[in-house]
Amino acid sequence: MTKVQASEDKDYVQSLVRGLEVIRTFSRYKPRMTLTEVAEQTGMTRATARRFLLTLVREEYAETDGKYFALRPKVLDLGFAYLSSLPIWEVAQPIMRDVVNALHESCSLAVLDGLDIVYVARVPTERVMTIGLSIGSRLPAYCSSMGRTLLAGLPPAELAAYYDRVKIERRTERTVANMVALKDAIETSRRQGWTLVDQELEMGLRSIAAPVKNRRSEVLAALNVSTHEGRTSIETIKTRFLPVLLDAAQRISAALPQ
Repeated sequence: MTKVQASEDKDYVQSLVRGLEVIRTFSRYKPRMTLTEVAEQTGMTRATARRFLLTLVREEYAETDGKYFALRPKVLDLGFAYLSSLPIWEVAQPIMRDVVNALHESCSLAVLDGLDIVYVARVPTERVMTIGLSIGSRLPAYCSSMGRTLLAGLPPAELAAYYDRVKIERRTERTVANMVALKDAIETSRRQGWTLVDQELEMGLRSIAAPVKNRRSEVLAALNVSTHEGRTSIETIKTRFLPVLLDAAQRISAALPQ
């Protein structure tokens, strides 16, 4: 929906949208901000940003020391309401732990949201990856294993709409370089039923993903395992990781309610 369409829609509550925009301004890189910084980040006037911030403080979604503002734990309720409504969430966690115990690598679950994937579950291993990920993290779909798995499961019309919107940026020297290469990669994922991405998102990072489906064979989410190229070869990922991952994805799919 464009801004013009939104302004003409009587059911569109602009103040709610702007309040959510203030919340999204805070991040791991900017956990505390002044009123001026929030106004600059959102494009609001100081007076408008102040009203939203003080409302969040009053409702206990934010706090302030008089100069800096920061989110409070209560804001997690907004995200947990979504996670707890996913039938896949509770089903997946114990199976993902089995994957981590078997492979000693982190296991994640993500869904597609626009041009990105969003992590909805993650069971980390003790190893520290160079890319910090947690529930709610977003990554571009086109160069991530879970993203391509999810894109491969889209109906043709939705996939075509994605191609019209996506802008390919080289994250590393190995990232798919153009639309032809991306379409080929997604078709390969669709045909083989899993996706291997080798250092396209970050140098050194290899990951493999498989789809989680409902009873109608619709792809609901993607499950993956990530590793480092220095300790795990492509051959090992295919021969050792892939069977474990496919089994886990099938177990999660089978356990989902109808």
